[in-house]
Amino acid sequence: MAFIAPFKGVSFNVEKVGSLDDVVTPPYDVISENAVASYTVKNPYSMIRLDITKNPGGEVGDDARYQNVADLFQEWLAQDVLKRETQSCLYLYTVQYKHPSGKMLTRKGVIAQVGLAEFSERVVKPHEEIFESVISDRLRLLDVTKAQFSQIFSLYSDEENTILTLLEGVKEKDPMGRITDGDGCIHSLYRVTDGAVITQVQELFMDKALYIADGHHRYTTALAYRRMQKERNKDFSDKDPANHIMMYLCPMEEPGLSVLPTHRLLHWPGTISMDEICTRLKPWLALEEITGGTREVLLCEVLARMEEEEAKEATVSSKTFGVYHPCEDRCFLLTVKKEAYELISDKPKQLQELDVVILSDVIIKGALELDHKRCETGNLIHYFSDPDEAMDVAVKACLNDESNTKLLFVMNPTRVKQVQQVADGNLIMPHKSTYFYPKIMTGLLFNQLIEGEDVQRLG
Repeated sequence: MAFIAPFKGVSFNVEKVGSLDDVVTPPYDVISENAVASYTVKNPYSMIRLDITKNPGGEVGDDARYQNVADLFQEWLAQDVLKRETQSCLYLYTVQYKHPSGKMLTRKGVIAQVGLAEFSERVVKPHEEIFESVISDRLRLLDVTKAQFSQIFSLYSDEENTILTLLEGVKEKDPMGRITDGDGCIHSLYRVTDGAVITQVQELFMDKALYIADGHHRYTTALAYRRMQKERNKDFSDKDPANHIMMYLCPMEEPGLSVLPTHRLLHWPGTISMDEICTRLKPWLALEEITGGTREVLLCEVLARMEEEEAKEATVSSKTFGVYHPCEDRCFLLTVKKEAYELISDKPKQLQELDVVILSDVIIKGALELDHKRCETGNLIHYFSDPDEAMDVAVKACLNDESNTKLLFVMNPTRVKQVQQVADGNLIMPHKSTYFYPKIMTGLLFNQLIEGEDVQRLG
């Protein structure tokens, strides 16, 4: 039973900060160290000053840095740089974007406060592994600022699209905020103030499960913060702001919902030829070498063939993806044999069907004899959403470092249905299995947790 509620969002005052494009940023965990400085220079009110708490070099900042962020947040509120709504609302969030296939799409969702539930309650369901080291930073930030700066991206099922249809019918005509991000995606935010519709939407969510698409660590942080607040406050209730998290809720049937693949560049310790790799792979995969062009042509051919096979997968049980050996400039299409599934027969069926599990357990662990721990501790796998960038990095790495063998694995996207099946099975996918695109931007809307101000939830 998911409890959602309207809230008085906090947003930047354009009369004070100028263009929202200059203050809103991508999520903190995808911003490189080099990019931090550029965002800060771009505008003194950049969201980066509130959301990034690490010292140069990447280590978590000291207590003073967290307190400085809290002081700055309060200063911006006092100076009207940030303004809090006077009325509780739901917020319709749309993003128009160009898919890598060239199609123009629009994804829609609603931002609301959502009642926290432990994962064991099976109301909010994860699909990714949680790393405690990440939670420490976000928990310290939440504790001093008493604010949620970004939304958890979650999915729910609504085959008739009832909820978004209701919200579309009563949203304000003009957006309260609109920005164009670095990829050219247009993000728009609309208030929904109609009390009757808000209540109706709250009731509709009460029989739904929620699936975290992006934001597992921030959700886990909110759970930890709630436990802290319960210990501090003997009068803590279900309607306490700390019992809630700001979420962007998108129906999994939404036509504009896209999951992109995350390609892997493996740095295999030592030297190994493509012929040797093929010999190792043959027991579990059928191999077809792609020839007759430049590396860019080869990559396009592999991607096209993968797309064909992916389209057929509803009726044909096969998994096809690519591997490229940049030092030898050789490219292969890999198709999974039934013997590969026998190798991972101890795993639940929901996991066996994931390309990323075939790669990690059959290819990297089985054929190439690298276990997960060694890959993680040795930083042997690098991740890329853009296949062209991945190939460029692979080629440059091959030229600059001959101490290991570079292998680029070109992956298929994980399907939304697979995310649901894994989460419903209370299972966990390998690291970087999903990349929901576009990312939700940080700074369009905040949620300030004000002690003593009850959340307007049903039940």
